[in-house]
Amino acid sequence: MKKLICAVWLAIILSSTVYADDPAGIRVETLAKTSSSWDGTPLPAYPTDRPQITILRITIPAGTNLPLHTHPVINAGVLLSGELTVVTEKDETLVLKAGDPIVEVVNKRHYGKNTGEGPAEILVFYAGSPEMPISVKQ
Repeated sequence: MKKLICAVWLAIILSSTVYADDPAGIRVETLAKTSSSWDGTPLPAYPTDRPQITILRITIPAGTNLPLHTHPVINAGVLLSGELTVVTEKDETLVLKAGDPIVEVVNKRHYGKNTGEGPAEILVFYAGSPEMPISVKQ
């Protein structure tokens, strides 16, 4: 896990630099860079108190629906394997395949469902504060 976190931080640090013909083979690929969630809604301001970053690796078995929930904090992730469909209460839908990024909706009721044949594994980064929950079940 420490290697993964170090790799993510290295990618963030290097993301503003282009290594077109780098002899060491370093490659930086921006998966997402936005001020809006996947449905186009502008992201809210960060909390003004002490920040807390949470990183979760979530595995969802095939055919499983997550409960309806909201996120009161900004979060983004990358689907590592499988297929995941995210649906808002207004039936806005996003289908993710392995390798796809997501900048999640904030304060909007939604759920995820594994629409693939095997487990779906997603790595999610939450930018909140110690007093704020990262998810609230509805």
